[in-house]
Amino acid sequence: MENTKTKTNLQFNLLKENNSNYLKLIHPPKSDNGFFYPLAQQSWNEEEHNAIINQLYSGKLTMGENVEKFEKQFANYFGSKFCVMVNSGSSANLLIVAALTLLKKYNLKKGDEVLVPALGWSTSYSPFNQYGIKLRFLDINKSTLNIDENIIERAITKKTKAILAINILGNPVDFKKINEICDKYNLTLIEDNCESLGAKYNSKYTGTFGVASSHSFYFSHHLQTIEGGMISTDDKEIYKFCKSLRSHGWTRDLENNNDRRNDYESKFKNAFKFILPGYNVRPNEFNGILGQCQLRKFGRFLNGRRKNAVFFKSLFESTSFCQIQESYKDSSWYGFSLILSGNLKKKREYVINELTKKKIETRPIVSGNFLKNPVEKYYQYSVYGELKNIKDVDENGFFVGNSHKDLKPQIRRLYEILDNLNKKIN
Repeated sequence: MENTKTKTNLQFNLLKENNSNYLKLIHPPKSDNGFFYPLAQQSWNEEEHNAIINQLYSGKLTMGENVEKFEKQFANYFGSKFCVMVNSGSSANLLIVAALTLLKKYNLKKGDEVLVPALGWSTSYSPFNQYGIKLRFLDINKSTLNIDENIIERAITKKTKAILAINILGNPVDFKKINEICDKYNLTLIEDNCESLGAKYNSKYTGTFGVASSHSFYFSHHLQTIEGGMISTDDKEIYKFCKSLRSHGWTRDLENNNDRRNDYESKFKNAFKFILPGYNVRPNEFNGILGQCQLRKFGRFLNGRRKNAVFFKSLFESTSFCQIQESYKDSSWYGFSLILSGNLKKKREYVINELTKKKIETRPIVSGNFLKNPVEKYYQYSVYGELKNIKDVDENGFFVGNSHKDLKPQIRRLYEILDNLNKKIN
């Protein structure tokens, strides 16, 4: 063991000596295209780079002990009993839906219906469609950007079996009200927490309210592992099913005392026994070791985002030219949304062009009205009521980035540009 470690260190040092730019070779910096205010900034430093190099020289690359360590650390940090790491937040959503359709106690089956907000990401919705579960789209609360909790109860039909709660841009949904509805109508709560890691609702972390929750570790997210995602749950059956579904649907990664594994009489036969219609959505050891590095810094990352949010709100809360997201005090502030109003209403293209000229990067708020996307023709869905609020977001909304780094100069510049445009039009 010691010889291996010594060899690794020698190789690592040799690499550094021979190429002073080794960090860029291992992790080339993401181009910001010259933006003064980019949408996302990487949070890696030498700790992550060294970890990757050491892992590379260890020869242990595919999913193994570092993934398992990160799963346990993540569960302990955020307060879940079980976690399963996968290769993306999208895959986390897929496995959650798969597990809930396969587990009889949840009784989620083809032809059933799930209530979803009209503001969300494609792979928050697609797994339901793939398993034959009908989507029922609801309008959002324009202030919070989350599902309008005041219309949920009226939208329920005889086919409704679940609610998908998507915490948008770091902002928790009203879990108190939604849980009351779920209890009253015996509905399953599923949580998409991909944009809101670290947020809290009533002192409890988001991602711990649903029977299962998804998280994302993509480059622009709160915690970055190149690619990666996590399923968190307190239900051991969901946990076991997701572990199997993650790796082809086999028994190999399950615990030795797992009752499904013990159906077979020998270790040899157990190694490649397939018990579920699974996938291959495994992470690798690089993702696992990076997750451990990032988690150690997570508190600092979150504090940085919240400091930026305080400054952002101080400038934008009382403006006449835009509306910003109304958030819980413990939002994790994925980014900063703006919905143009007053003189700037219906002038988004002009505003975006001017911001781009000034090197400020923008994008739509999530996907805008998701039903405006051509993919909707492939979905089985219905719509409750009129989608009035999402229409305004879709036509007048955009968002800018947030980061753990100090963005006060960038945020101030954003405000100055928009304020000047407002005065110019007036």
